[in-house]
Amino acid sequence: MESDALFTLGEPTGAPGAPGAPGGVDGFTAARADSPLPVRMRPAGIDELVGQNHLLAPGAPLRQLVEGAAPMSVILWGPPGSGKTTIAHLVAHATDRRFVAMSALTAGVKDVRAVIETARRQRRSGGPPTVLFIDEVHRFSKTQQDSLLAAVEDRTVTLLAATTENPYFSVISPLLSRCVLLTLQALDDTAVRGLLRRAVADERGLAGSLVLAEDAEDHLVRLAGGDVRKALTALEAAAATATATGVDRIDLAVAEQAVDVAAVRYDRDGDAHYDVTSAFIKSMRGSDVDAALHWLARMLVAGEDARFIARRMVIFASEDVGMADPTALTVATAAAHAVEYVGLPEAQLNLAQAAIHLATAPKSNSATTAIGAAVADVRAGRGGAVPRGLRDAHYSGARGLGHGAGYRYPHDDHRGVVTQQYAPDDLVGTDYYRPSGHGAERAVATRLPVLRRIVRGLPAPATRGEAGAPAAANDARVGGTEQAAGASEGGGDATEGGQ
Repeated sequence: MESDALFTLGEPTGAPGAPGAPGGVDGFTAARADSPLPVRMRPAGIDELVGQNHLLAPGAPLRQLVEGAAPMSVILWGPPGSGKTTIAHLVAHATDRRFVAMSALTAGVKDVRAVIETARRQRRSGGPPTVLFIDEVHRFSKTQQDSLLAAVEDRTVTLLAATTENPYFSVISPLLSRCVLLTLQALDDTAVRGLLRRAVADERGLAGSLVLAEDAEDHLVRLAGGDVRKALTALEAAAATATATGVDRIDLAVAEQAVDVAAVRYDRDGDAHYDVTSAFIKSMRGSDVDAALHWLARMLVAGEDARFIARRMVIFASEDVGMADPTALTVATAAAHAVEYVGLPEAQLNLAQAAIHLATAPKSNSATTAIGAAVADVRAGRGGAVPRGLRDAHYSGARGLGHGAGYRYPHDDHRGVVTQQYAPDDLVGTDYYRPSGHGAERAVATRLPVLRRIVRGLPAPATRGEAGAPAAANDARVGGTEQAAGASEGGGDATEGGQ
């Protein structure tokens, strides 16, 4: 091999680089008797491939790739254990093309260019075309991916790249546009079960030396979660346990003893990170407390940063609960503080309590839509000068400029709210906040029309006020038990005026 970045190889089938020689398999070692079970059980041909029927129809890109019918570059995107490396093995052994495999974990631009230059020399001398397989291609930097563009464009190499990350985020657009994107799905339980049974019976696997009990099979399928590699690894561990204890049957107890904890499919830096976080947020938004707790547990077991989870809940408290339950923000913020103060594992109790509160709380996105509309107006250039009465009048010469002139102090009115222009001239009368009728916001929805009418100096209805009460009574109530909203706003203005 020319580079440490290429996988170690025993003896290649043919001499890569020799004109007219058969294609080499440069980068893959043949399975041996002591190879891991997932390696030994890799399909020998495309017809043994299981679980990707949507890509295996006659004439489909995947079948053409394996059979060498078309020299197209392909990116394989799918979760762990869905068959990406298996497909690469099939491509490597199916045709007379020269095959080179490298891992993006260890390869660099120098390694890529060396493979491309060798491929170019071989093509000029009449040698076989080269297929370059890059595993974990999302780990290549932009510069490393750029180094592939010209060779893929003129088909100096046929690129076969594999990734568990969303290529629309992790692969540069020019490279993505030069390739066919094939999306592999996690295998369903039926496919995983079939492969387990094949491994038990096949000569490459356990060769029928052990019996896999039905309940143990169910356990292994459940642990796999669609990851065939995980299922076969667990089966191999269970078989070793059974053999060591002198039994010829893998029952549930043996399977559980061999694999006591399911590895959670969750990459903190990968696509699953965003998918699980999204599911957590959407479950709370949808008021499904049980689903929210599942996704929370999944993040915690996988080692997600508890501070990240807490920050998401603080945001959610205002974004999706908001004024329908103002205490939600207090609860979420307290949970975030508990994470810093207590830490895991105990802080998972605080996170769970906050998640339950947020999921079961009444929901309102009125704060989200209100600030969104206000920001949109500001960015569109709407607004204008601060009304003179609201300007700071506490520095030398401010009074002479008319700053603060005409300002009315709300606390001087028994209602705690007065008629006064607070918005810029071209936004007078604009309503950003539209309260829902959910939870605590129902009372705000009743009080808000009265506040707006008084502030804007609008006439009271001739007959009945809001919520069916006489207008005068409603206005009076603003200064009583429901004065809080108007008073707190006025208090802020008074404080500002006292600076």
